[in-house]
Amino acid sequence: MSGEDKFDVIIIGAGPAGTACAYTLAKEGKNVLVIERGTAAGSKNVTGGRFYTYALDLVEPGLWEDAALERKVTHEQIMMMAGEQSITIDYSNPAFNKSGEMPQSFTILRAVFDEWFASKAEEQGAVIACGIKVDGLIEEAGRITGVKAGGDEMFADLVIAADGVNSMIARQAGLVPELSDKTIGVGVKEIIELPAKTIEERFHLKSGEGASLLMLGCTEGIHGGGFLYTNNESISLGCVFTPSEAASHGRQVHDIFQDLKMHPSIYPLIEGGKTVEYGAHLVREEGYRGIPKKLYRDGLMVIGEAAGFVLNIGYTIRGIDLAIVSGVAAARAVISGKNPGPAYFEELNNIKLLPSMKAVDGYFDLLEIHRLYETYPKVASGVFNKMYSISGETPVSIKKGIWGVLKDNKVSLWQLVKDGIRGYRSI
Repeated sequence: MSGEDKFDVIIIGAGPAGTACAYTLAKEGKNVLVIERGTAAGSKNVTGGRFYTYALDLVEPGLWEDAALERKVTHEQIMMMAGEQSITIDYSNPAFNKSGEMPQSFTILRAVFDEWFASKAEEQGAVIACGIKVDGLIEEAGRITGVKAGGDEMFADLVIAADGVNSMIARQAGLVPELSDKTIGVGVKEIIELPAKTIEERFHLKSGEGASLLMLGCTEGIHGGGFLYTNNESISLGCVFTPSEAASHGRQVHDIFQDLKMHPSIYPLIEGGKTVEYGAHLVREEGYRGIPKKLYRDGLMVIGEAAGFVLNIGYTIRGIDLAIVSGVAAARAVISGKNPGPAYFEELNNIKLLPSMKAVDGYFDLLEIHRLYETYPKVASGVFNKMYSISGETPVSIKKGIWGVLKDNKVSLWQLVKDGIRGYRSI
């Protein structure tokens, strides 16, 4: 492209945030260019994740019905692990998936979903250019006016950074600092192929139904946890943990993940499967506190993971839906005809993204209780072991058994009370 080319908006990144923004803008007649570094939308992603459908309905009502989705999530599961032992809570609510209504959430494969979503944005008129790396921004008199890519310069009234968690564009623009190892996690994930019937039998699912399983106590005392999602004919299995803590424990990323795969409660779920994809990804851990103080400057806005729109609240992990919502908010700000920057912040509130993240901000403090990652799973497992161990001897009372478990794990009553109060205040 020559320096004479100019667009209404250039979006960097064809992930869910960038594509949602492009779709919404192009539908309103805006001249939009999306630049994607990968060879195709979604090609750089370690596929597999959880998607809440309301976000796609914000892009266009009913769009979810045509989406490249996997299984609708009918079972919400939480597992606590202590050595080879485990406790699993399985919650199912038919109201989340009533017949004839939009299901609450689905599992997805990002490579498939992103490519489908990009094709829909192209149908609206957006131009998506893949295999192009943006090298930097063009700035004139303090305003961002375009981007540099290779030997080309491309210009636009507005540039939108949707280039992911480690956004080079947002850093170059001075809106976000370098990532700190204390505020990010490393996510490791595999896609394991299994027949649909095998998945349904192992997770007690009907055809088309899926499960979301989050795990605690599987990272050997390191701040983090595991996750498993059922797809149509595969399982997404992974874990996220703080890299600095892993280093101080002398543990390698691959070893922690392999231990999770071989756990007696996990291996039977993936046994006989074939690993078809493996990768790692940085994950923001701060939630609301990780959102930059400024999400825009003259000629530039930041959306999606680049803006810190990710939530880990223990019982669910949200990123894809928040990315899409932020893309819609940015597009609406442009379409409004107001000053895009302030209008974007206004839309983030109107569309309930910022209020939703702020409402669960306290979970960050809850998840900072280090005993959650080893001690308390051991305590819970110890209590269940006391309850279900039958030897023919006279059993001690449950109360005495609990005190014994706490003592064995070096947890005082005062410490338990303090953690309980801290946890209550957090949520």
